[in-house]
Amino acid sequence: MIGNSLTLASLAPKHNTKQFISKIYQFQFSKNCLVKQFSLTLPKPNLMSKKQTKYIFVTGGVTSSLGKGIVSASLGLLLKSRGFRVTIQKLDPYINIDPGTLNPYEHGECYVTEDGAETDLDLGHYERFLDSTTSQNNNVTTGRIYQTVIEKERRGDFLGKTVQVIPHITNEIKRRIKILAKQDFDIIITEIGGTVGDIESLPYIESVRQLRWELGEKNCMVIHLTLLPYLASSGELKTKPSQHSVRQLMESGIQADVLVCRTEHFISKEIKAKLAQFCNVGIENVIECKDVDTIYQVPLELQKQKFDEVVLKELALPTSQDSDLKDWKNFLKKYKNPKKKVEIALVGKYVSLQDSYKSIAEAFIHAGAAQDTEVKLRWIYSGELTESNLAESFKGIDGMLIAPGFGDRGIEGKILAAKFARENRIPLLGICLGMQLMCNASEEGNTKALGIFDCEVKLFPNSDIVPHMGWNNVSEMKGKLLENISETDNFYFVHSYYAEVGESTTSVCDYITPFSATLEKDNFYAAQFHPEKSGDAGFKLLENFLNVRF
Repeated sequence: MIGNSLTLASLAPKHNTKQFISKIYQFQFSKNCLVKQFSLTLPKPNLMSKKQTKYIFVTGGVTSSLGKGIVSASLGLLLKSRGFRVTIQKLDPYINIDPGTLNPYEHGECYVTEDGAETDLDLGHYERFLDSTTSQNNNVTTGRIYQTVIEKERRGDFLGKTVQVIPHITNEIKRRIKILAKQDFDIIITEIGGTVGDIESLPYIESVRQLRWELGEKNCMVIHLTLLPYLASSGELKTKPSQHSVRQLMESGIQADVLVCRTEHFISKEIKAKLAQFCNVGIENVIECKDVDTIYQVPLELQKQKFDEVVLKELALPTSQDSDLKDWKNFLKKYKNPKKKVEIALVGKYVSLQDSYKSIAEAFIHAGAAQDTEVKLRWIYSGELTESNLAESFKGIDGMLIAPGFGDRGIEGKILAAKFARENRIPLLGICLGMQLMCNASEEGNTKALGIFDCEVKLFPNSDIVPHMGWNNVSEMKGKLLENISETDNFYFVHSYYAEVGESTTSVCDYITPFSATLEKDNFYAAQFHPEKSGDAGFKLLENFLNVRF
């Protein structure tokens, strides 16, 4: 990243695209542009000699969607800034093998790691906060756990024994939890999806209980994230739901070591003391997690309460090394104090759940912060766009982005949006399908497109693996989008159709046949690859787009 000793040159994929084969619809705009404006200079890369890896488990209570992923990522950042090697994994309780086949409305976007694994979107948070890559080992689902155990049973690995949740399922969960320790991490943070008490989460909770005994008291700890609801009628925060949640966790044999309380209001010392007394934790181990304007403020708010020191003391780890968050603070300062503002209309078909385009939204945040610019996204559902509401929908925007996608739904609205951009000279960036819609026509459904770019969109022949999926570099680079980007840089592609090389082509990718990787003409810019998931190069491309006539 910019100013970082860990550049994406070291993180860049070394794989051939042919290694990443899946159904095209399974990849939902993933691999976020990592945080660019900060770096973590680790003064002592190894504060721990070769020894037992420490494990932190993050559970949730009272309600779902409390922000376990953000709390886990924030803690990981704080610990890494002190010189520890940290990674984070997510255990998801659903029975799907992975989120690749889930509707974005169900689960948000599918985050694809550099080794091609389709994972939970929380892994995007982990990568952005930790400034490091994740892999298939960082996300495990109940479906994958059961699939592995059943395959072993079919092979006869259990020698005819009755296969049960305990010990066979829990043993597989524990194996998956500990597998990351082989990569020589000092601390592994494990986020357990769902809510304590859910039947789906019980095997994970039981596995944590077993691990606490197996690993030893100082090698394992539990952080419980809970909710303190505020009753406006009485003007008070209520602790009872949290008490019940902790008690339910204790009924499963687990005592929480730290309590992190989501709240809309300040938690008084009296309330902290009450929670400490009823939940069997020290008052200093009751941490307030108050709502803030941006998720990137959360690590600093937790640090003010010495959250990282509390955790390190629980794990018997040294606290002598000061935390270095200078670059993170600089990024946050630029983000919160922009010198200018632009508004970009994001036209897509999953906009009612904005997590469906999480990668794009976060990439624009960081690209904007690099230029002291606030990027405001206006979410436009393409399925509702008509000739009559175009002017009102796009009134006052500075730019437009036609989001990637698949299928026929919402295509007419995307075409109308692009026509409006052409008629009003609005800078427009089309990604993947958004690019193809601006060509003459597409063989996909024999669709007539806008004809902005004088080339045809064709289906890849079956002479090689289709869809084209994975990392590739591009050549013959020119144009505004690719300024300060090298031909050695890699971009992430996911597509079965390609645009021919033509007069508007500004870069070429060679897979089966040479095709247009990027196109530019007048106020129109397009990329077949996904810049939001293409690391440094993708980040620079989005930054270049923000510099176009804004």
